[in-house]
Amino acid sequence: MDTGRLPHAERFDFWQDLVARESAPARITSEHADDFAASARAVDLGVVRLGAWHYPSLTLARTPRMIRSSDPELYQLALPLSGHGVVSQERRAGPLGPPGFALIDTVRPHGSTHRPDGGERAPVHTITALVPHDALPLPARRMDALLAAAIPADTGLAALLAHFLRQVVEHPEQYVASDAPRLDRIALDLIAGTLADRLDVEGELPAEVRISGLRSRVEAFVRRHLADPELTPTTVATAHHLSVRSLHRLFAGTGTTVAALIRTGRLEHCHRDLADPRLAHLPVHRIGARWGLRDPAHFSRAFRTAYGISPREHRERAVRG
Repeated sequence: MDTGRLPHAERFDFWQDLVARESAPARITSEHADDFAASARAVDLGVVRLGAWHYPSLTLARTPRMIRSSDPELYQLALPLSGHGVVSQERRAGPLGPPGFALIDTVRPHGSTHRPDGGERAPVHTITALVPHDALPLPARRMDALLAAAIPADTGLAALLAHFLRQVVEHPEQYVASDAPRLDRIALDLIAGTLADRLDVEGELPAEVRISGLRSRVEAFVRRHLADPELTPTTVATAHHLSVRSLHRLFAGTGTTVAALIRTGRLEHCHRDLADPRLAHLPVHRIGARWGLRDPAHFSRAFRTAYGISPREHRERAVRG
């Protein structure tokens, strides 16, 4: 959805209608209302609805009257990727800008301002996740403490959530419709885990949510350390204060194992690097070693098993185009 496809006079009204449809009705004002250049992308996972928003500076207010006329009973978790501003709710005000989340409740009046860091014509970029109240397994009375409060998004589970939201909403073409239920479940578990962690109430989450959150942390740890030749299920278990047996049990029924995640991840990176002309000066065995596969013979066998050809043959085919 891009206002650039509309006449200038219709752009701002279209944007206000879009916000009302995709989130909740609000009063929006902007210094650029006469020529409102903005775009948005919506990704509906099922329960969770994601949005990627690019817009010039604006001020938003959701009033009691609007709430009485339309109350979708949603939490909105905003992840600003640029710009700066303030969000307010329940007589509390917090920063709106990276690297942090901001949480608001559509049931209650709230407001925000958001401006670009550079020139006034530069757009700001925000990712949002909308979650129904009853979808989060956290007591509403505890959620009040997080409204309009800064939630850092650069460490722990919150950083994992931020990465996940960006990946899904910025690259939806990498998924198919049948992936939506699983992505929806992951989004819900990561959001619940992030908020519970902030409230220090992880023990109040259902067991399946805690397990899913731990599994997501393990998968992220594996992705970050694929280049480490010492990465094994044992080192992964130790890093997460688990026994190897508990780690295996964590992935039971998922169709994969930690060892498979390590092997597949390494081979995927090698497959990509071998086809990269910028790395053509590196010998094949060096490509394998870059991703923790230091034994050339083992690397060649594993690659052939995965892709049906040797690493060298794959590189030659990529060169021929």
